[in-house]
Amino acid sequence: MTFDSDPTPPPADPGSLPRAEFGFPGPLRDRLVAAILDGSKTSTTGLVADYEHEGEPLPEVGSRAVVVDSGELPVAVVEVTEVRVVPLAEVDLAHAVDEGEGDTSVAEWRAGHERFWHGAEMRAALGDPGFTVDDATPVVLERFRVVTVLPATGR
Repeated sequence: MTFDSDPTPPPADPGSLPRAEFGFPGPLRDRLVAAILDGSKTSTTGLVADYEHEGEPLPEVGSRAVVVDSGELPVAVVEVTEVRVVPLAEVDLAHAVDEGEGDTSVAEWRAGHERFWHGAEMRAALGDPGFTVDDATPVVLERFRVVTVLPATGR
């Protein structure tokens, strides 16, 4: 009798999965995707307001998505391992560090995220040129694992 030590089902066809886009295409996305592929990025933070604006459900544990790079090419399949919705003031150091962006304090992490969330691209994406966050802003803290790295075809 043979037992599989990993009870995880095989990855689905990447073409059948929803897309996971980290940041906007460009240098930031390139850095985030590289951090996912090298294993240093295992968490991410999203705005509840962004999910609501897009009409998308919040991520669920066990769901999978295909990570795309700045060229919109699939690079990996990830699986959500934990989801928490908390006020921005409750983001902890472990989550901030696990985002893989080199932050060593929550204050440093928050300053970088506020620059992104208050940036023109994010405000345009939300359809709110005056959008701002504060301590009470609900955020989605998501942990994930890479299920598979996809072949570099077309890259």
